[in-house]
Amino acid sequence: MKKIMKIIGVIILAIAAVAAALVLKGSIEAKKASVKEEYYTDFASSAPLEQKYSQVGEYEVSSFDDPSDNETIKKVRFWYPSELASNDKKYPVIVVVNASGTPAFKYEPWFKRLASWGFIVVGNEDPQTGTGETTSIMLDYILNLPSAHQLNGRLDADNIGIVGFSQGGAGAIAAVTMYDNGTAYKAIFTGSAAYPLLAENMGWRYDVSKIKIPYFMAAGTGKTDDNGAADITKEYAGVAPLASLVGNYEMISDDVLKVRARATGAEHEDMLARSDGYMTAWMLWQLCGDEEAAEVFIGESAEILHNNNWQDVEKNK
Repeated sequence: MKKIMKIIGVIILAIAAVAAALVLKGSIEAKKASVKEEYYTDFASSAPLEQKYSQVGEYEVSSFDDPSDNETIKKVRFWYPSELASNDKKYPVIVVVNASGTPAFKYEPWFKRLASWGFIVVGNEDPQTGTGETTSIMLDYILNLPSAHQLNGRLDADNIGIVGFSQGGAGAIAAVTMYDNGTAYKAIFTGSAAYPLLAENMGWRYDVSKIKIPYFMAAGTGKTDDNGAADITKEYAGVAPLASLVGNYEMISDDVLKVRARATGAEHEDMLARSDGYMTAWMLWQLCGDEEAAEVFIGESAEILHNNNWQDVEKNK
């Protein structure tokens, strides 16, 4: 009888976690509006590198869409340096995995800002990305562009990063670890990735221990990311509680470059803008070898260690 009651208890906890997640998801999505143009001008940091990389880069940006045969993806969307039309250079690529209910059209200025740092940034219109499947399909598409495509031969296939927020964070981890083409990625960033219990109950299962590429994981300290639950394996704890970041960090081999950090005072819905500066620096370092951007993360003098906007920082380089 006790065994049966224990099983029932586990089931109830799982259902409660799903219910709480759906309520939170609905409340957050209700607050979301399309990201406004020049949204980044509302952010200011006393940390010089965070401030620099949170703003626009030196490149003018162009964009276009390709229709997709996949009904969920709808469009594969590209933002890229406009100078591409007048040279034969290859550009590093960032693949973006959308948060819940947030197709690319809702935050186009975010893509444009990131592309201004010299990346080809690729997104789509999938509002439910947690399994990583549509991201894998999209990656196959961009790695095998038709010969007549204007970006054919212009994507640097040796320097592809992946970025995902919330549900998209779980999807990014899955895209890297659960699909054959996941080996194409060179670096990953996640903002408030749905933690394992939540992800499992929502059908977004991932195994972070399989990550073998440099990984920067971030979340907020606000209650929507961390509600202070005593045991995150048995009750809903927010979207990305500190304990889950610690656990995920520890599950990744120490042979892999890894960083974890939380944006001080940030709620779940704040993380898109709050992580801009250091997410951009991470990708510039990993995909472009940018030595200044690396100063955010490397050594005891790393800027992230001495920036009041960030706390709970751990890194292995």
